[in-house]
Amino acid sequence: MKGGTAVKLSWMGKNREIVEALIHYCNIYAGVYRTEKMSFRGITYSYAQIQVLEYLLENEERGENMSCIAHRLGITRSNFTKIINRLSQKGLVEKTRMTGSRRDINVCVNDLGRVLYEDYSKGVLKRHFEPMFRSLDKLSDEDRAYVRDALTDAMRRRTANLPEQR
Repeated sequence: MKGGTAVKLSWMGKNREIVEALIHYCNIYAGVYRTEKMSFRGITYSYAQIQVLEYLLENEERGENMSCIAHRLGITRSNFTKIINRLSQKGLVEKTRMTGSRRDINVCVNDLGRVLYEDYSKGVLKRHFEPMFRSLDKLSDEDRAYVRDALTDAMRRRTANLPEQR
């Protein structure tokens, strides 16, 4: 630093490198989250769209409506609706009315959506997550629980004071 001394922030203590790596990873992910840069059989899609497909596939038995799913994913209902509409236009999900109410809509992943997600998950595992998982495999189950709890607790505290999403 010209004319001064760089200040090393100490408030993170020994966790500084972990927090820095997590922030770096999240910033890269956030930068491409909504961009439709991935492709499968001529269908382009984004990480936001694949995240919704993943949630729907993992939670099919819940039979949740769109508002509930948006809340559980931590995104606004309007953004969730936009994502679902894009996925529907691409032929990856199907919407049905649950009770005849215009607002009570159930969304499920169709066969094409399942095939797309299977293709995506194989590729992302190999390209991105296998190296991370190899490092995480060195943690004991107890240490893994500590890391999970630290991230979960931090997010719970962060979102507890946010206004409810509409």
